[in-house]
Amino acid sequence: MPKKRKAQKQNKKKIGKFGLEIKSMELKKYISIYFVFCSLLLFSQEAELSVSVSKNKLGLNQRLRVEFSINKQGADNFTPPKFSNFKVIQGPSQSVSQSWINGKVSFSQSYTYIIKPKRKGELIIEPASIDINGGTINSKMMKIIVLDPVEIPDNPNDPNYIAEQNIHLVAEISKSSPYVGEGIYVEYRLYVSENVSVYDTSVTEAPQYNGFWNQEIKIDGFPVKMGKYNGENYRYIVLQKALLIPTKSGRLAIDPMKMDIVIGVPTGRADFFGNVMTKNIKKEFSSAKKVIIPKDLPLEGKPEDFTGAVGNFDFEVTLSKDALKANESSQIKVAVSGKGNLKLFELPTVETPAELEKYQPERKENVKVATNGLSGSVTDTYTVVPQYKGKYKIPSVNFSFFDPNTKKYNTISTEDLYVNVLEGKEITTVVNKTDVEKRTVTLTGKNFRYIQTKTDFSTKETTDFFKSNLFYGLLFLPLLLIPIGIIIAKNNEKRNSDVIGRKQRRAEKLAKKYLSEAQKQLGKKEAFYEALERALHNYLKAKLNVETADISKDRITQLLNNRKVEESTINQFIDVLKASDFARYTPVTDTEMKQEYEKAKQVIVELDKQL
Repeated sequence: MPKKRKAQKQNKKKIGKFGLEIKSMELKKYISIYFVFCSLLLFSQEAELSVSVSKNKLGLNQRLRVEFSINKQGADNFTPPKFSNFKVIQGPSQSVSQSWINGKVSFSQSYTYIIKPKRKGELIIEPASIDINGGTINSKMMKIIVLDPVEIPDNPNDPNYIAEQNIHLVAEISKSSPYVGEGIYVEYRLYVSENVSVYDTSVTEAPQYNGFWNQEIKIDGFPVKMGKYNGENYRYIVLQKALLIPTKSGRLAIDPMKMDIVIGVPTGRADFFGNVMTKNIKKEFSSAKKVIIPKDLPLEGKPEDFTGAVGNFDFEVTLSKDALKANESSQIKVAVSGKGNLKLFELPTVETPAELEKYQPERKENVKVATNGLSGSVTDTYTVVPQYKGKYKIPSVNFSFFDPNTKKYNTISTEDLYVNVLEGKEITTVVNKTDVEKRTVTLTGKNFRYIQTKTDFSTKETTDFFKSNLFYGLLFLPLLLIPIGIIIAKNNEKRNSDVIGRKQRRAEKLAKKYLSEAQKQLGKKEAFYEALERALHNYLKAKLNVETADISKDRITQLLNNRKVEESTINQFIDVLKASDFARYTPVTDTEMKQEYEKAKQVIVELDKQL
């Protein structure tokens, strides 16, 4: 019995060893298949010798990195170009990399050179060649533009210099000369080269969009993208994006965006293990100032009913019910849809007969903001209630807009609408009894007289001036004027001694002078607010000796603060400017315009007292 158990144990050991041998053989089999598969993938790729440079444009005193890469194994006998117009500073440095990512195999064998140009101009890096599979393949030629020497610090490893060369805050404008009312966008990008790392960013000064209606465009996260800046490869992210619609023509400036960025820059030294050491620095970056020059809309072909719509739109007027009873309601819907400056123009109004009582419209906006402008629809809904039985006509409505793509005005006209009131009171016709019946004019003989051909003239009696009433009146007139003059002079002296009153009167006179044009335009919304804003800027220009039309409200605030103007007065002035800019694109009444005029007059008076 013990011998039998011993034999069974020996058999189990043999079976276990056999199983391990089988598993080991299967593992070797899978590993062999894996390497064969990888080799097939590598050899199935078409061999290509590519070339890349660190920059396509550089100064005469700068260096350039050139890298030649073959994407297939088995290549040999690499022959570099002659670098005729360059001096080879370093190279070639060889490196090999192979990776397997998501089932895709990649291979790269690289040859890297550091070169420096010998002269200015357009220089050519000639093709390199390499042998593979019994043949020879060549790289492409590469054009390099060499400019004048650039300023390089004494220490090229200075972290601030490295940061300036490797990070760029750029404002990209979709169109630099749009029409007034045409939407464009500005995109702020942060370009970062692969030589440095960014650890933190913060916006210290947001850009100002004076002269534009603006709306921020939402960005989904901050994905890192690859792109080119000045011909070089960079990583970049989009920091901010905004839709801009110019509200006036001329030269409009977009102030720079400013940021503080924490950067890790290489120090040029390595640690014990050969890794490049970096240093974190905080540096301010600023985008360049951008200038937009909007164009006025053409006058040729401009319809009389044009209200400022710019884009491509559809227009319709619909009636919810065309048959109803008296005192029942129906809705007239006026809708504009499409792409353009949807929020910056007035919709046409609907005229209805007096027998249809019309109420104030209800405004609904369904507008989205995108890089190509505003899109969606704007609707005014009127409620009408008929009072009498009958059939009433609602006249057609016209809507005009300017299409910047075709550079033409378009007008859409709707059809007439009819409301049929089936039940209700009848309209009674009233006869006007005050009408005068026409009669034939009867001549009495005294209505007209013949032109006289003869007349009798007689000598007019004259009196001597001497000792006449007029003579004595003029004689004693100076005696009366002298005391009157004395009284007037004393009154003037009294008024001049009143310094505060004199300043008040002078300020009011000055305010009326600058606001005279705005006062003439009361009742005309667009012309009034343009004249009002121009008057405020002209006043500051005269008082401060600066051009204020193209500077921001923050800058105006700073200038007034420097002149010791009270904070409340400055706020009143800026409020009037903002209200003037905003009110041009929103419905306002004559009463509101008069109030804005009085506010502007008062703020000029207060400013003049303090300046």
